[in-house]
Amino acid sequence: MFRGHVYRTLDTKGRLILPPEFREIVLSQDEAGRIMLTNLDGCVVGYTYPKWLELEQSFNEINLLNRRLRDFQRFFISGAKEVVMDSQARILIPPHLRKYAKLNREVVLAGVGHKFEIWDQERFEMQISKVEEDFDSLIDDLYQNGYELKI
Repeated sequence: MFRGHVYRTLDTKGRLILPPEFREIVLSQDEAGRIMLTNLDGCVVGYTYPKWLELEQSFNEINLLNRRLRDFQRFFISGAKEVVMDSQARILIPPHLRKYAKLNREVVLAGVGHKFEIWDQERFEMQISKVEEDFDSLIDDLYQNGYELKI
């Protein structure tokens, strides 16, 4: 599981060094260090290669007669790009994903369970502030939808 967050700097080529704990997860699931990156929620989302294959397969189960689901599939799958971690644990974030997520030089890698997110630092901090302001309401929504967190 990807957890926590770290601040990083993109180099001039758009490469990012993964933190050691993220590297270990990636390599434990794929010796070649393959990661799938895509666009979602205004950030770049990274999946281990096996998790991506599982996720991609799940799209075969959606109702393709529903236009909104087709639009989402098009957005999510067509935005995806396989990248390989190099010997220095760097990944190259493709230009179309850097543009989508408005990534500048300063970024945040946030572990979010079975995936990680790459955010522009300022946008990440704004997102966290929004969640903090609405925390009680979010907890209520989770509870009302049948989720009970044992915090």
